[in-house]
Amino acid sequence: MDDSSSYTVRAASRGGDSKASVGHSDHLEKGHSHGENVDLNRNLEARIKNPLEGLSYDELMSRVEVFAYEKGLTEYIPLLRKGALVAQDPNAFDDISGPEALDDEEKEILRREIEHKWRLPTKLFLTIATCSIGAAVQGWDQTGTNGANIFFPAVYGIGEKTTRDTLLVGLVNAGPYIGSAFIGCWLSDPINNILGRRGVIFVSAHFCLWPVIGSAFCHTWPQQLACRLLMGIGMGVKASTVPIYAAENSPAAIREMWTAFGIFLGTAFNLAVFYVKDINWRLMLGAPFIPAVPLLCLIYLCPESPRWYMKKGRYSKAWDSMARLRHHPLQVARDIFYIHSQLELEIQLLRNSSYAQRFTELFTTPRVRRATLAAFTVMIAQQMCGINIIAFYSTTVFKETGSSEFQAMLSSFGFGLVNWLFAFPAFWTIDTFGRRSLLLFTFPQMIWTLLAAGLCTLIPLGTTRTALVALFVYLFGAFYSPGEGPVPFTYSAEVFPLSHREVGMGFSVATCLFWAAVLGMTFPFLLESAGTLGAFGCYAGFNLVAMIMIFFWVPETKQRTLEELDYVFAVPTGRFARYQLTQALPWFLKRWVLWQRKAELKPLYQFDQEKKKGRGGRANGTEGNADARAAGAVGA
Repeated sequence: MDDSSSYTVRAASRGGDSKASVGHSDHLEKGHSHGENVDLNRNLEARIKNPLEGLSYDELMSRVEVFAYEKGLTEYIPLLRKGALVAQDPNAFDDISGPEALDDEEKEILRREIEHKWRLPTKLFLTIATCSIGAAVQGWDQTGTNGANIFFPAVYGIGEKTTRDTLLVGLVNAGPYIGSAFIGCWLSDPINNILGRRGVIFVSAHFCLWPVIGSAFCHTWPQQLACRLLMGIGMGVKASTVPIYAAENSPAAIREMWTAFGIFLGTAFNLAVFYVKDINWRLMLGAPFIPAVPLLCLIYLCPESPRWYMKKGRYSKAWDSMARLRHHPLQVARDIFYIHSQLELEIQLLRNSSYAQRFTELFTTPRVRRATLAAFTVMIAQQMCGINIIAFYSTTVFKETGSSEFQAMLSSFGFGLVNWLFAFPAFWTIDTFGRRSLLLFTFPQMIWTLLAAGLCTLIPLGTTRTALVALFVYLFGAFYSPGEGPVPFTYSAEVFPLSHREVGMGFSVATCLFWAAVLGMTFPFLLESAGTLGAFGCYAGFNLVAMIMIFFWVPETKQRTLEELDYVFAVPTGRFARYQLTQALPWFLKRWVLWQRKAELKPLYQFDQEKKKGRGGRANGTEGNADARAAGAVGA
């Protein structure tokens, strides 16, 4: 069971005041309403609170005045008053009366935000496009060696089946992930602190451009390894920053779809240059520089993250940046004030700290430690599921099953296409079904498809064997793409408080890419010693272990704002795991195995505005809109 920090935040009841208090809040278990202490480290009632909930009108307006004067936003006070009332109760904007009453245009803007979530401002679309290109860079980087693996070992003199040569081929393949895991990811926090999100992406794009071009001209494996290590540094910094930038500014599920698109482009290009004699593998290794060029050009046309500006205390710039990402000034006022209110709690909980302190707090501060455990789990699960044995070595695997070199390359292209096409459903499923639900559904499917692909290698050599192995590998990719594909980076970018977001994301990406490096180095040995059946069977077992880890350690984050997640991760891990074992699992068996339609599951989390609505409080719309509107309020 997680221990509790001594810090609590007191949310005042209506007409009361708001102040921080120090001390253990045992009464949280008793289920108090407004006016209670909400301990961000040990939220035993699992209440997801709006930080403005419970404040009287006078106190809320007083806070707006103080905020505007302290942050140099006095010219926006009338808008901030309206925005604060909307942020306090997102469902009740129609009921706001008095001088802050919304006009018809403002009400329509708020309704349209919920009903037409893809009607976005131009700058927000540009930001999404740039994040997409950043993800495609990484996807194409991953597949550069996939096709080249069957050519460059012989050119570099490391193509024999000896332990040394197998290790060196794995080392060259793993180079970018070694550079990312040990250097790139850890540079993310200090560089973000200095340059901001856009500056970091610009710098990292250079590392994804020049070393990649250089890799096409290498004549020895040490030269190739050096280029790939440099590429890995940029890839790690970029992979740690682009998801944060996307999560702070644009809708979820963007990143992985375009990572999959990059993989598809890579496999398509590999196939296109297959018959270019002597230099085909050099073109395969050098081509990933192509998407890095528009990334370099577009990133400075995008606005900086408003949350980053607010973290640096530059609220006027945060306002300007948010205005470029929203349709209407009312949305800007609402989002700026809401985010500021939650950041105040984070600042009180986690005082100014050094990089070393923030890294240490990933494992010592209970709220942050739970986020670290969950992010670690979804990230390492991405490697345990076996996707990268296909992304890195699919051409090699298909060749091992008896395909010719061109057939193996063609099969890899098919996998890249399936992986990309089935990433599209994530646009709808990731927030409809949730991150956790998608993982728990898709992991069992990945287990049986990997096992089936391996078992098909027992069929005698021929077209039937090749076709069936390819079929089950494609089915594996189809289940991976809407589940473990988009979830890890989206999830990890969401779960950390702003004060630990860079270092937390750096740790998460380092975890993912370190194990990708381990996989890249060890899979050739596993394939050589156990064959395709043994290798696929091994990773099917890893899938089972990953599914159990997710079941006990990964909370749902669907339709929660980046700020509300503080309260989700204030629930102790022990309580969460017990709930899954004693409540959620029995309910699932009753409902979906025994088909007891009347089976009910008591929710672990209670959203304050949903509780108020259930008591007859003012709220328009159907059940669940409180969640959706709160999520829309900050562009999560």
